[in-house]
Amino acid sequence: MEEEAPVALKRRARRINRILAETYPYAVAELDFHNAFELLVATVLSAQTTDVRVNLTTPALFARYPDARALAEADESELQEIIRPTGFYRAKANSLLSLSRRLVDEFDGEVPGRLNDLVTLPGVGRKTANVVLGNAFDVPGITVDTHFGRLARRFRWTTSDDPVKVELDVGVLFDRKDWTALSHHVVFHGRRICHAKKPACGVCPVAALCPAYGEGEVDPIKAAKLLKYELAPGRGELLELMRSGKSRAELRAAGHGLGA
Repeated sequence: MEEEAPVALKRRARRINRILAETYPYAVAELDFHNAFELLVATVLSAQTTDVRVNLTTPALFARYPDARALAEADESELQEIIRPTGFYRAKANSLLSLSRRLVDEFDGEVPGRLNDLVTLPGVGRKTANVVLGNAFDVPGITVDTHFGRLARRFRWTTSDDPVKVELDVGVLFDRKDWTALSHHVVFHGRRICHAKKPACGVCPVAALCPAYGEGEVDPIKAAKLLKYELAPGRGELLELMRSGKSRAELRAAGHGLGA
């Protein structure tokens, strides 16, 4: 395929983001949190599990350990039991205890608002740091998780598998102020339509701009059956409520499950 000129690539990338923004106007971080500490802990817990599972686990966790000082003094076995449903609970408990103690010892119990400080915390890499910066501190960042990396390669925004290189390649295509929202749009799309094994190409709103169109199901009727979360067949009410601005807490209270 003929190489795309940098200007054309940037123009196409921004058109894709505009369409995804229109498709997912409700796209936000899908982890429940009230402050930077809760988001940091929830993001650490989200490794190798779903945000839905984490959101079911964190209310009891934060009720027991509301801040870094409380968590730093937690009994490890008790902490493990609380977070067991998220999987890999021994390693995660160790990370949470270590990072909480580091917060207390070096940052007076507060989550720092700089990337260079965040990545010094145990269990915190650039992905987690960018999640916290973008959503708790309003510092723009690109969150390269498995969904973002997969779609960035399908869109040919990058050819790299290295998360840092993906972050850099994609960053030059967009204004810095748009990085956090871009991350939400792309991750939402990856979870709902552009799946890893069988993307729903036939109902994809950016199909005309995607070089990978055809890797998945192109028949619209068959593709529609592959949609997940609020886009899945039979979940129209949930979709409309999300578009109207209802929070996850309000949706759960109304009896709507938010899983795939």
